[in-house]
Amino acid sequence: MNIKSYQPRKLSIPVTELEQASFCQLDDNLRSKTLEEEFKSGVKWQKVPNRYLKMSPEEIDFEINRMKSIIGSKLYILGHHYQREEVIKFADTTGDSFKLSLEASREKEAQFIVFCGVHFMAETADILTSKDQKVILPNMAAGCSMADMAPSEDVEDAWEFVSSVSDNYVPITYMNSTAAIKSLCGENGGLVCTSSNADKAFTKYLESDKKIFFFPDQHLGRNTALSLGINLDEIKVWNPFKLNGGLSEIEIKSAKVLVWQGHCSVHTRFNVDQIEMAKNDKNAKIIVHPECTNEVVSNSDYVGSTEYIIDVVSNSKSGSVWGIGTEINLVKRLASENPDKDIFCLDPIVCPCATMYRIHPAYLLWVLDGIGAGLVINQVEVDFETRINSKVALDRMLEL
Repeated sequence: MNIKSYQPRKLSIPVTELEQASFCQLDDNLRSKTLEEEFKSGVKWQKVPNRYLKMSPEEIDFEINRMKSIIGSKLYILGHHYQREEVIKFADTTGDSFKLSLEASREKEAQFIVFCGVHFMAETADILTSKDQKVILPNMAAGCSMADMAPSEDVEDAWEFVSSVSDNYVPITYMNSTAAIKSLCGENGGLVCTSSNADKAFTKYLESDKKIFFFPDQHLGRNTALSLGINLDEIKVWNPFKLNGGLSEIEIKSAKVLVWQGHCSVHTRFNVDQIEMAKNDKNAKIIVHPECTNEVVSNSDYVGSTEYIIDVVSNSKSGSVWGIGTEINLVKRLASENPDKDIFCLDPIVCPCATMYRIHPAYLLWVLDGIGAGLVINQVEVDFETRINSKVALDRMLEL
C-alpha cells in the first residue's frame, strides 16, 4: 500500500508559550493593577474601549457587582481555579475546566455563560450547553499554550498518516485541546479525557488491545501510560516538526502509545531540585499535577488533578506541610483557605498562567456592560459538525 508521508510543519513556538514568563516575579503579590499598567507587560491583549484602561480595582468591583445585580439570573459566571482572586470572587461556581463545563450544561436558566478561563474551555462549554445559551470569553487573547502546540490541521495530518500505517490506533485528546481535535476523536472512535480520568480512558482501549495516539500533552500521556504498566520503550513521542513525526513505520507499529510533543508551560517549570529542597528544608509532602515531567511525578508523594490536589491538601491534618507543583493562584488560594497548614509553591519564582491571567477584571466588566446594553461581546461558537462529533467524544468520556 502506498502510504502518504506526514510532512513536518515549520518549526515555530506558539506566541502563548513565548509570553508565558511575562508575568513572572520574585514576590508573591499578584494583586491586579489597572489594565493600562498591565498592558505594559508586552503580551498580546484584546483591545477594549479606553474607559476601562484607567479604572481602579475599586471602581471595577463596584461596577461588576452593579451589572451582576442588573442582569440577574440570566447571567452565570464560571471561574477556573487558576484565575486571579480579583476575578474568581465574582464566580457563581469554581472548578477545573470540565467541572465548569458540566456546571454550565446543568444551568438551564441562565442565558449568558461567562467563562473566566481560556478559549478551549469556552468551546467545551458551548458544546455542552443549549443553542439558546451564549458562552462568552472575557478576553479572546486568553488561549492556551499547550492547545496551541497542536494545531488542528497538523493533528489531522498526523492522524491520517498513523492510521494508514496501523489501523489499530484510537485517538484520545486531553480536555486542553481545540474543539476540532475533540471532533476528530469523536469521529474516529476515540474520546476526550481529563487529568482525573485519563487512566480510565487509556484502560478502556488498552484492554481491547488497541493502541493510543494521545494529544496534546506528552507528559500526561506518558505518566498515564507508565502508571498502567506500559514500558517506556513502548511510548513514542510524535514530533510534529519532523517527517512522519520522527518515527519509522516499525516504531509506530510496535508502540502501544504515541504522545504528541506538547506540554504545559506552567507545570514543566517544576523540577526535582525544588522537590528535594522542599523535603530537606521543610520536611514537606509533595503533591503535583500529572502535567509535570515524569521525573517530577516519580519523586512526588501524591499526583493528581486540580480537584484532587484541592481535596488532599484541604483534608490533610492541621500542621501539615505541603510543597505543591501547580499554578500559583490555586496554591495561594489553598494557603489562604488553610491557615493551619504550611502550603507553598515548589517554584520560588512566581509565574501565574499567562493566558489565564489575561482575564483581568476590566474585561469581565466589559462583557457584562455589553450584556446590559443588549450586546454579546466575545461569544464563542463551535460550528454544527464540530459540535456534534465533539459531543460524541465527550459523551464517551462520561460513560467511563
